[in-house]
Amino acid sequence: MRDKGADYLIYDQASGTYREDPEQIVRDDVEKHYWLHVGRTILKDWRLYVMLLPTILVFLFWRYLPMYELLGAFKVGDQVKSVSEQYFAGFSYFKSLLVGGGTGGMSLEFWRALRNTFLLSFYGLCFGFPMPIILALFFNEVRSNIARSVYQVLTYLPKFMSTVVMTSLVMMLVKQGSLTSGAGIVSRFLASIGLISNEMAQSGLLNNPNFFRGIYQISGIWETAGYDSIVFFAAIIAISPTSYEAAQIDGAGKMAQMRYVVLPSILSTIVIMLIMRIGSLLNIGYEKVLLLYNNNTYVTADVVSTFAQRYGLAGAQKGIASAAEMMNNVVGMLLVIGANTVARKASNVSLY
Repeated sequence: MRDKGADYLIYDQASGTYREDPEQIVRDDVEKHYWLHVGRTILKDWRLYVMLLPTILVFLFWRYLPMYELLGAFKVGDQVKSVSEQYFAGFSYFKSLLVGGGTGGMSLEFWRALRNTFLLSFYGLCFGFPMPIILALFFNEVRSNIARSVYQVLTYLPKFMSTVVMTSLVMMLVKQGSLTSGAGIVSRFLASIGLISNEMAQSGLLNNPNFFRGIYQISGIWETAGYDSIVFFAAIIAISPTSYEAAQIDGAGKMAQMRYVVLPSILSTIVIMLIMRIGSLLNIGYEKVLLLYNNNTYVTADVVSTFAQRYGLAGAQKGIASAAEMMNNVVGMLLVIGANTVARKASNVSLY
C-alpha cells in the first residue's frame, strides 16, 4: 500500500518503487524561490515601480492614515488631546445626530443636511448624468474634425477652472452684474420674461433658498458635462464601422443608429459609470456649497460636508463632525453595493 506521504509520487512498476512527479518538482521549485522571482521582476521593471511610488504614498498619507482619526467618532474628551488619549464613549455622537439628546437643534440640522445632500445628488444623477452621454453622441455626429475639436475644448474648459473662479462667475451671473451693485445678466433676463420679480432679481437669486438647487445643478452640468463625456466618446469611437454599415443596409437612419447601434455598444460603459456615480451620491464636496450658500439658504443648501465643517472647525466638535461624515460614507458604501448587485443581476455588468 501507498503511505500518506506518497500522494505526490508516481509508482514505477519496473523497479517497484515510487519516484517524485516531475511537474511537482517544478511546482516545489517555483514555490521555494517565489520571492526570488518577485525580486527579479521588480529589478527588471524597477522604473515602473518608481513611477507607482507617488500614488502609493498619496493613498497611504491621504487615504489610509487618516482612517485612524475616525476613532474620534467613538471617543469623548479634551479636543486638544489626541484620539488615543481620549476615552471611549460608544455611539453617543451618533445618538446625538440621529435622535438629539441635549444638543438643541443639532439633530434637526443633521437630518436637514442629509436630506439636502441626497436631493442635490439625486437631482445631479437625474439631470447631470445623461448630459455627458448626449454630448458624446453629438460629438460623434460632427463630421469636421476641426469643428469637433473646438466644441470639445469649449466644453472641457470649465472643468479646469478652480472652484473659486467658477462660483464667482455664477454669483456675478445671478446675483450682481459687477462687484458693487446691479442685478446679474441671468437675473435680468428671468425678470424680463416674467419668471421672477424685479425685487427678487435685485436682491439676488442666491439669497432665495428656492433657487439654490437649480443654480447648483445647472452650474454643475456646465462645469463637468464636457469633461465627463470623454469616457463615453472614447467608447463610441471604438465601435466597429461595420456595425453602422449593417444598420444602414437595413435602412436605419441617424436616430435609429444611435438607438440600436451606439447605445447598446456603450451600455457596459454607462452601467459602470452609473455605479460609480451612485457610489459618490452622498459625497458632495463642501467647497462649492460653502462658496455659494449663506444664512438665508441653509434650509436647502446645507449638506453633510458643510455641517461637519461648521461643527468640526468653527464649533470645535470634532467627534460630531467625524460621526456625521462616517454615517454619510457608510450610506454611500451601501449604495455602491446595492447598485452593483442590481446591475450584475439585470445586465451582467458590474464593478466586481
